[in-house]
Amino acid sequence: MLNEFDVIVVGGGHAGCEAAAAAANLGSKVLLISIDLTKLAQMSCNPAMGGVAKGQIVREIDALGGLSAIITDLSTIQFRMLNKSKGPAMWSPRAQCDRMIFSQKWREELEKIPNLFLLQDSVTDLLVDNKTIIGVVTQLELKIKAKSVILTNGTFLTGVMYVGEVRFPGGRIGEVASYGLTEKLKSLGFQTGRMKTGTPVRIDKRTVNLNKLVEQKQDDEVKFFSYLTKEPNTLQKQSCYIAHTSNIVHDTLKVGFQKSPLFKGEIQGIGPRYCPSIEDKLRTFADKEQHQLFLEPEGESTYEMYLNGFSSSLPSDIQYKALKKIQGFEDVHILRPGYAIEYDYFPPTQLFHTLETKQIKNLYFAGQINGTTGYEEAAAQGLIAGINASNAILKKEKFILSREEAYIGVLIDDLVTKGVDEPYRMFTSRAEHRILLRQDNADERLTPIGYKLGLASSERMDILEKKLKDIKTLISFIKNHSVNPDEINGYLIEIKSTPITQKRKLIDIILRPEVNLIQLASKYHKLTKIVNSIESFTVDVIESVDIQIKYGGYIARERLVADKLHRLDHININTNFDYNTLNSISTEAKQKLSRIKPTTIGQARRIPGVSPSDINVLLVYLGR
Repeated sequence: MLNEFDVIVVGGGHAGCEAAAAAANLGSKVLLISIDLTKLAQMSCNPAMGGVAKGQIVREIDALGGLSAIITDLSTIQFRMLNKSKGPAMWSPRAQCDRMIFSQKWREELEKIPNLFLLQDSVTDLLVDNKTIIGVVTQLELKIKAKSVILTNGTFLTGVMYVGEVRFPGGRIGEVASYGLTEKLKSLGFQTGRMKTGTPVRIDKRTVNLNKLVEQKQDDEVKFFSYLTKEPNTLQKQSCYIAHTSNIVHDTLKVGFQKSPLFKGEIQGIGPRYCPSIEDKLRTFADKEQHQLFLEPEGESTYEMYLNGFSSSLPSDIQYKALKKIQGFEDVHILRPGYAIEYDYFPPTQLFHTLETKQIKNLYFAGQINGTTGYEEAAAQGLIAGINASNAILKKEKFILSREEAYIGVLIDDLVTKGVDEPYRMFTSRAEHRILLRQDNADERLTPIGYKLGLASSERMDILEKKLKDIKTLISFIKNHSVNPDEINGYLIEIKSTPITQKRKLIDIILRPEVNLIQLASKYHKLTKIVNSIESFTVDVIESVDIQIKYGGYIARERLVADKLHRLDHININTNFDYNTLNSISTEAKQKLSRIKPTTIGQARRIPGVSPSDINVLLVYLGR
């Protein structure tokens, strides 16, 4: 019935879709198997892409030639740039999306790829020969051969959902769980564990008094995630709304604590610390009198809304009673209560940086199966796994991003080197070199790499080359052009900056923290004339120039530090090295180095429990 495939991707979530698209676009014959093909890249939790550090990841996926950013732009109903009051390393794009259109557009994009095939089924077993994957077995008892297999099972592996004292199997509300793979992987020597996540109630917008909430509109400035997007979509833009809990709400919720599966110990899985359920917030932050909630639209043409911050596994009647005590929600109707879900994952220290497993050759893991959470983290892993699965088949070199090249590199290095003790979420604080890894320069960092891989198109390279040329032109003009007091002082006085008393180089003006180059360019008409009108430069170009001028010293210094550390990643260690032969390193270091099997000194240095003195011993042994 089915022929042999180069790559089989198991699971149609964000990781699976990016993995399948990447492998197929690189020339492999790919089969994507999903339990429900009508819910590809389903936004199970809040219908948004991006956010702090996550927005940087989406732009990196796009720069490499992935599809998440393009799909996001096609389905955006609100766009905001977060952290604009902070430095550019912290600026993070975020888009509220139409949930249904997002999934629909993913299906359309996947169907455009000629050598990508879809199958609705569930994988229950793996075919392995001599520690090498050779195919899969499905619930319909199909045996399908493959040269590589990528597992992206999300929350479906032995998934159990909880609403108060009610528990039932499933991978997502209304969808069945997946069985068989955990047992198979255990038999192959893999370690496994349980994790927990949750999702809030869905609200009927018509039953909420929005006048009592704080409206949060999208940014006035039109921005996109993808470097290919030229025009905004035609969807009607939507607002989000801010609400707050109160002591009355908290008291109502506490009535249900005795029936909470979280507090009764029924849920053994580790939950996300940074995104706790509302009942966990009340216990952890007992002194707080209120918690902020965000009411977010699910789409352009639906009244269903998502109450971000109100994740819960409490009984549905308790959730309902507590909601009605929130100002504006007195007459609220719930479409679906919040629930918790517990599922299997596999500690990611069992993977190489390519996301290939150490135990079984040509088997890759991506997404929540690795202990991560978030669409963006999953999509990034899927992209890397898809590239490497295809490259291995085509006898091309392994594809690994370093920590100073991309947030994706930080993500994967953290996973395979440090492991996880809770669902992993990316933060800007996880990146040592975040001034280098800004959202505005993802194309400069990664598009040449994606183009060399064969994943980023020539169109992307043309756009990047024009951007770089424009940046060079504008910087040259700013460095060489001088301004008179009468030309610039009107603007400086307007922004409460000290006026100049004599002719000054324009770059000296732009170096002032309060001066914004985009604002200056729109007001300073002489600048407009000399550089052939401001319309010849995109907002992204002007923004990049402003950042490079203001933060040039910091960027250069960070690059020096990154280059020094990067050299350690070029000192290779044999993965079969016997650390027990080194008497001068600690017992803890021996145990962790033997378990994780780092491939470079740089990776070994980042393993928790391996001290600088242990690294020095290794360097001496390696003759360095």
